[in-house]
Amino acid sequence: MSDFFAHETAVIDEGCQIGTGTKVWHFSHLMTGCVLGEKCNIGQNVVISPKVVLGQNVKVQNNVSIYEGVTCDDDVFLGPSMVFTNVINPRSAVNRKNEYLKTHVGKGASIGANATIVCGHNIGQYAFIGAGAVVTKEVPDYALVVGNPARQMGWMSEFGQRLHFDAENIAVCEESGEKYKLENNKVSKI
Repeated sequence: MSDFFAHETAVIDEGCQIGTGTKVWHFSHLMTGCVLGEKCNIGQNVVISPKVVLGQNVKVQNNVSIYEGVTCDDDVFLGPSMVFTNVINPRSAVNRKNEYLKTHVGKGASIGANATIVCGHNIGQYAFIGAGAVVTKEVPDYALVVGNPARQMGWMSEFGQRLHFDAENIAVCEESGEKYKLENNKVSKI
């Protein structure tokens, strides 16, 4: 008896590590060597490739493919049909499996529906990637980025609320009341 749920149409290859309380839904495929933490939710039609590592409580919405080279920390949200790439210059006739670039998504980050993360660019903790954004460079902790190519438009709290900094570079999350400081173009919780 397993300590995770898998829909009868899910394909789970031998050699996957799946944490307690994780749910794998319709038509998803977990490939040999992937690691999923506890309480993850893997939506419909998701592919998780070998060597992918997901932390605890990662939410992967429908139609997402997570390719080799991607790691996600705890509490990451991957929106519907968002895309990770793993090769910077793919060609059908050229085998570049030894050129996969790594992409790391930090704790609590959210990536919106239909966003594209070009490989080799890390997403900081609690960053917020807007729907449809195309990320072509590193995204700092707490940053809000939107557009194609993605550009930073501000900062977000750990609760996903836009932060507005005062003259002393202090912001208060409207939802949680937590305070943040902006210093040297970096945000930290205080």
